Amino acid sequence: MKILVTGGSGLLGSKISEIASNQGHEVYSAYNTHHPPHGTSIRMDLTDEASCVKAFERTKPEIVIHSAAMTNVDLCETDKDMAWKINVEGTRTIAELCNHHKCFLILISTDYVFDGIKGLYSETDKPSPINYYGYTKLKAEEAVEKTLEKYCIVRTSVIFGSRPAAGKINFALWVLDSLRKGKRVNIVTDQINSPTLNTNLANMVLETAERRLTGIYHLASATPISRYDFAILLAREFGLNDELIQPTTSDKINWIAKRPKNTSLNVTKASNHLRNKPIDIQQAIRKLKQELESGG
Repeated sequence: MKILVTGGSGLLGSKISEIASNQGHEVYSAYNTHHPPHGTSIRMDLTDEASCVKAFERTKPEIVIHSAAMTNVDLCETDKDMAWKINVEGTRTIAELCNHHKCFLILISTDYVFDGIKGLYSETDKPSPINYYGYTKLKAEEAVEKTLEKYCIVRTSVIFGSRPAAGKINFALWVLDSLRKGKRVNIVTDQINSPTLNTNLANMVLETAERRLTGIYHLASATPISRYDFAILLAREFGLNDELIQPTTSDKINWIAKRPKNTSLNVTKASNHLRNKPIDIQQAIRKLKQELESGG
């Protein structure tokens, strides 16, 4: 397959590009600021339609995996214009180009399209975001649905992996680094997600691409867990001092944007339909440890 991955330097995009390249696919890895480590690099600015057009004309992809987004939840709240341009208008441009070039589009979306009241959200549950990041991602989903007949929307949750990506350290690596340095960390007990290892997610996304699966899929960890309990599991698996992890609650964290309390995702559909299935959090942490030990 000829695959164009937007956000090619990000935590998910870089892993998709790496695995797809190793599988022998022709991979173009699009970026804006940070040079991607895998695939053939191509510059693309989602706020500049001409650069997107140029990237499509140069690569002529069969599959587009759109993982690029403005994901900083607080920054989306304070710079709504940029969040809208990147997450909504940028996605609309990508969808229109996929329509024009007859590409199959996979949009990477988020658990933050939900309000977090009930948790274990399935694909048929009605989205109701409580912050601007979630709102823009929901509008991005709607732009894809309005533009294309065949597409796949993938919602995921708290991606983590063995390497920092796009200049950012992910939650799992931050916890491990802090504990190794003997630092105390305050982690919330009242925010529940489905933390997802990027390797597992990338394999699931690539399977949806190969099989051209359509509609909405929740591709995430099979384990709903609080941020605090996730951090405790990380500490114990890596033999670090879990007493450095201090429980706290969301109301004590100085966030700008509201965070939904429980956006865990129901992955039954993915477990039933995919060969590459969502793995539980213990498996994911063990896999993370293996990757860190092997330098992968």
